Amino acid sequence: YLPYAFHPIPFTLHLLPYSSNQIKNMSFTVAIVGRPNVGKSTFFNRMLEERKAIVDNISGVTRDRQYGVAEWNGKSFNLIDTGGFVHDSADVFETEIRKQVTIAVDEANAILFMCDAATGITALDEAMVDMLRQSKKPVFLVVNKVDNPERMLDATEFYSMGFEYIHFLSSISGSGTGELLDDLVKLIPDTDGDEAGDKNALPKFAIIGQ
Repeated sequence: YLPYAFHPIPFTLHLLPYSSNQIKNMSFTVAIVGRPNVGKSTFFNRMLEERKAIVDNISGVTRDRQYGVAEWNGKSFNLIDTGGFVHDSADVFETEIRKQVTIAVDEANAILFMCDAATGITALDEAMVDMLRQSKKPVFLVVNKVDNPERMLDATEFYSMGFEYIHFLSSISGSGTGELLDDLVKLIPDTDGDEAGDKNALPKFAIIGQ
């Protein structure tokens, strides 16, 4: 005999798709910057494994910052795609893009500076270098479109920029991206030692009754 009517209350338990360590790592942010049409959005889409950013040969298609979450070797991090940086342009759109790039650099813990091996070093690349040298954040020089031995030979000129981290890859085929990501995730703090503490900090539930 039950003195009170029992009315079951339905509820839904939403499980996060990430572990507590992955959520901590996602506070680490990486910005992709560079002049127009070097393949930033193609690389961004490859890292997210989805077509989130619009890819087009016309410069200026990407204007606002695009955000996503990427993962490599069990470590997740925020990724920011930016529009093509054009130094000292009076164009209203390129001026706004320049502001968005500056914001992304300020938000980031590390920066991927992308260039194009097919065209070599340009004045716009050098202007981007001058901007990035003012930041004390780690910069990875990423030379894109290196998809054959001839391009690899031509791309050696980018060593003259003097960056500590330099990687040659192809955003379209994905070659070389693994080596870049291996170096990048080394900067993300390893939180494995906090796993037990994270579990103890989680709320505990008990289900009792018939």
